[in-house]
Amino acid sequence: MTTSPFFRFVVPLVIFVADRLSGEMLKYAIKRIIMMIPSLLGITLISFIVIHLAPGEPTDMITDLNPQASLTAKRRLNEIYGLDKPIHVQYWNWLKRLATLDLGRSMSPDRRPVRDKIAERLPVTLTLNLFSMVIIILVSVPLGLWAAVKAGGLFDRASTVVVFIFFAAPSFWLALLGMWLFGVKLGWLPISGLTSLSHDNMSFFGKIFDLAKHLAMPIIISSLGGLAGLSRYLRSNMLEIMRQDYLTTARAKGLPERIVIRKHALRNALIPVITILGLSVPGLVGGSVIMESIYAIPGLGQLFYSAVMGRDYPLVMGGLVIGAVLTLIGNLLADLGYAWADPRVRDQTFMRSRPS
Repeated sequence: MTTSPFFRFVVPLVIFVADRLSGEMLKYAIKRIIMMIPSLLGITLISFIVIHLAPGEPTDMITDLNPQASLTAKRRLNEIYGLDKPIHVQYWNWLKRLATLDLGRSMSPDRRPVRDKIAERLPVTLTLNLFSMVIIILVSVPLGLWAAVKAGGLFDRASTVVVFIFFAAPSFWLALLGMWLFGVKLGWLPISGLTSLSHDNMSFFGKIFDLAKHLAMPIIISSLGGLAGLSRYLRSNMLEIMRQDYLTTARAKGLPERIVIRKHALRNALIPVITILGLSVPGLVGGSVIMESIYAIPGLGQLFYSAVMGRDYPLVMGGLVIGAVLTLIGNLLADLGYAWADPRVRDQTFMRSRPS
């Protein structure tokens, strides 16, 4: 049995993270993962009920567009998809399939397994959003740190104006503006799609360069809003921490200013930022709907949007399960990040996790 690209990516990542956690942190992470199971069941139950409370049925999208479809054909479709059973029976059957990592088959005409459709588009969406997150972190942390150190100066005022413009501007407007400027006017970057028509005839490095050109504009545009918000959060936290007494004491002991800022101030200022990064993990899957729709990128965001519009219940539930799992993982990563950044939180967390 072949393994999907999703599991080929996730399993090594889990092993890598677990290998680098300390014994106490690993025990705490395992305990939190076990506690996620009831939360995940509750989320899926509520989502399943809400989806089925929507007016109409998924088979309406098939039979209403076919004038020759009879009531018997519609009833037969409901039996094939199990929609004729009570909702609690439908949920139990879906839950049993989920236990074997079977998300069912899509209700679209291709009738493909939901797991295959998600695995096919997952690398594209992960690539788009992971690179966006990396750019946000690499740019916003130095930007917010330098703006706090030079608070009230020319750099602080100029960066504040620029980041607030990016923060206030709608992402779809920036995307259209980027398409017009860099794609139509200057001709530097492609404006749609994931690859060029001649992609298959290119060399290996030519294919990578072609893919990078198509993803450059969506990645940069989707990074602007998060970059602006995160840099402002970090600047505000740094200004508050730099007024603390322990930093004054560190300076009085003769520590260089760069050591005071980097080792004492920055590490504590990153604690609220860790929460924001943890909450942004679910956006790795569903946060690129606008970019994928505007730039015609075949990713998960576009797939789930079409599933909602087409009332494809199995595909919608597959997307919700992935979103719920990522949300719970994001909360876990935020807690572990707290413990790494603040020894006080680490000690209190592990004391609570130990049995009395």
